[in-house]
Amino acid sequence: MDQINLSAWIDRREITTGGVDFATAQTARATLGGGPLREGDRLPALWHWCAFRPTAEMADLGPDGHPRPGDFLPPVRLNRRMWAGGALEFLRPLHVGERLTRETRIAGVSEKSGAAGDMVFVTLEHEIAGEAGLAIRERQDIVYLQIPERFRAPKPTAPFDADATEPVMISPPLLFRYSAITFNAHRIHYDLPYTQEVEHYPDLVVHGPLQATLLMDLATRHRGRAPSMFSFRGLHPVFASDTVALALQKASDAEWSLSTVANDTHQGMHARAIWEI
Repeated sequence: MDQINLSAWIDRREITTGGVDFATAQTARATLGGGPLREGDRLPALWHWCAFRPTAEMADLGPDGHPRPGDFLPPVRLNRRMWAGGALEFLRPLHVGERLTRETRIAGVSEKSGAAGDMVFVTLEHEIAGEAGLAIRERQDIVYLQIPERFRAPKPTAPFDADATEPVMISPPLLFRYSAITFNAHRIHYDLPYTQEVEHYPDLVVHGPLQATLLMDLATRHRGRAPSMFSFRGLHPVFASDTVALALQKASDAEWSLSTVANDTHQGMHARAIWEI
């Protein structure tokens, strides 16, 4: 792979500050659902993804809408970037209006070649602290690869043996709103001509973090409280025109599996939620 020494980026660190103020919480609630939130209320799990929005100038965005790599993230010379998965440990709650600090470390950079071509995996470790101290430990897995010449539909996967399922309405306005509240300018989520003509997807792509947030909400509502640990992994893209269901399976009282299921044929994302008993 024609790359510079990407390993030189390992152990780079940055600290950012942010928070979910009342106005952002209201727009997140209008997008994701749930009851009204007031200043000081407990922040729903994974809504901290609205707290640290990128501040790259317009001139610093790449053709796909992402900030150009080479500043904090390594300058990977592959033109498709995806949030492939992650894992979180929740130590204490966060609140609407609370000042938050995130310390990020590049924990790993690895290069691989496979059937899909060259790939680069970047692992980020985040520690998110509120006013009472450390609240979340998070791992974020980013993958870079070359945009293929054409889209290959995922093969049907084995049915998810669910204990409960719920339909979820996916639409372009939902994708646009989620992009707005997270300040995510990746064009595959709102720009259909770019999505089809450049990245060769058949339709607008549902955000991985949005799918994870919907699965977290499903688990929280059915269990009555948010899990203490949550991990997720993207398996196949899910599109705005897909018929999507959220599914859960109770492996035990303490551990559940969750999945987004598209068109009753394949899983888009698989997740695992764990509660302390």
